[in-house]
Amino acid sequence: MRPLLTHAILLAAALTSACAAAPQAADPAPQAALAQPQRFDARLSRYDYPFPTHAFALRAQQQDLELVYMDLQPAQPNGQTVLLLHGKNFSGAYWERTARALADQGFRVVMPDQIGFGKSSKPKHFHYSFGALATITRDLLDHLQLNEVSVVGHSMGGMIAARFALMFPDRARSLTLVNPIGLEDWQDLVPYSPIDDLYAAERAKTPEKIRAYMQESYFDGTWDPAYDDLAALQMGWTQSPDRDLLAWTAAVTHDMIFTQPVVHDLPLLRTPTLLIIGTRDRTALNKHLASPEARGELGRYDRLGRAAAAAIPGARLVEIEGVGHLPQFEAWDAYSQALFAFLNPPPAP
Repeated sequence: MRPLLTHAILLAAALTSACAAAPQAADPAPQAALAQPQRFDARLSRYDYPFPTHAFALRAQQQDLELVYMDLQPAQPNGQTVLLLHGKNFSGAYWERTARALADQGFRVVMPDQIGFGKSSKPKHFHYSFGALATITRDLLDHLQLNEVSVVGHSMGGMIAARFALMFPDRARSLTLVNPIGLEDWQDLVPYSPIDDLYAAERAKTPEKIRAYMQESYFDGTWDPAYDDLAALQMGWTQSPDRDLLAWTAAVTHDMIFTQPVVHDLPLLRTPTLLIIGTRDRTALNKHLASPEARGELGRYDRLGRAAAAAIPGARLVEIEGVGHLPQFEAWDAYSQALFAFLNPPPAP
């Protein structure tokens, strides 16, 4: 079974303090072999989550599906609920430390795995769109009888969170975007990749390639054993008996992200919004296909965060210098202080 997320997250939190530079953990020897990853099926039946999981049965696009979610109840409720939305290469499980800290403050915390991700259904024939995922998320809230939630989205989850707030503004008490992708329209500078090409690229992935991508893209070329658990899901899926289905799902959701940027709709948001941005982040889909000149201009979160904050009416921006795509792992203090101050504003005089 996989290591407990709590242990991994506590180790990661020790790497930095608020607004500190990216961790400088020693990288393993280049020739060192990776430990053989576990083989996970498409529904992650052998992948432990930090809290009990529940399945919400729904019908969408003429098929029966299951949305798996965690619902963490606080010991002393404050009457508010936070909805945590995961990124593409993750599941709801990586929110463990954030969820525990929120529950300690009295928040109920709901963490769904979107359709196509984590432990949820992965239908082969499904039209993936952020509108569809946002609608299913709304349906989950209806099932849980939750009228209003504070929405927090990271990476791709930030795109879903923004679409949710645009479509259902009366259901979003607030919106927090943590290094969201979709803050630029990659189609302006990057050639389109057909889904068949994306599928072939997904099929060619190995555990070594997954780890190398995360090391370079998320952690500025460094690595620490505390990050192993972040990579375990994707690494295990490259060895999965359901590898073909998982590669296809990854390809079609990649296409969704590339072709459905939220940047053009940011000025339409009316939900109180906080942006938490690690400025070292350079995440951009298909950046390797762009010209050398364009490549250097893509994924510039030191610019994208400020542009997004200027576009969203009344948005607040917290920049964390020297931190990349995962502030909640690299810079817990700065990230958590910004998030909790936003969710717990001081009472009006």
